[in-house]
Amino acid sequence: MFWKKKKNNTGKFKCSECGEVHENWPALAYKTPTPFHNLSESEKETIGRIDSDFCVIKHEDQTDRFIRVVLKQEVNDYDDILEYGLWVSLSEQSFTDYSENFSNENHETQYFGWLCSDLPDYDNSVSIPTTVVTKTGNEKPEIFPHKDFDHQFVKDYYNGISKQEAERRIHQMMKNIE
Repeated sequence: MFWKKKKNNTGKFKCSECGEVHENWPALAYKTPTPFHNLSESEKETIGRIDSDFCVIKHEDQTDRFIRVVLKQEVNDYDDILEYGLWVSLSEQSFTDYSENFSNENHETQYFGWLCSDLPDYDNSVSIPTTVVTKTGNEKPEIFPHKDFDHQFVKDYYNGISKQEAERRIHQMMKNIE
């Protein structure tokens, strides 16, 4: 996990990327999808490939493909959102389409994806079904959990969380990276 600066919030934090203290809430971002994180160092070098936007793991019997995405969590009693930088897995066809159009500023489409970031506040958050929506201007795709999937993460996404809960999550992640 690492911090990325987020706009339009208040609350100080020390950025692990630049080392400076910022006045705004950070985005809670994950450097790798959980399946890549769980590989041994040797496996990461031999069967894994990752950069800032794409990850591929080539197992003997299958290939797993992941892309970096954004999730925007409503904060009910605050005039802003808590932003997450997460990873989802895509089918080969969707991954190929996204990869081929990655630099196309006008590419807009939707894919089915599975959440592949293990969120500390939720049990079994990996493999929540999502809709991945690409955006013009080469912004990171945004994900929307499937509303009919019975999981606390999905309920919180659609019902929102409190400012106190958002700040607790930020402080918890700060403890984990220091």
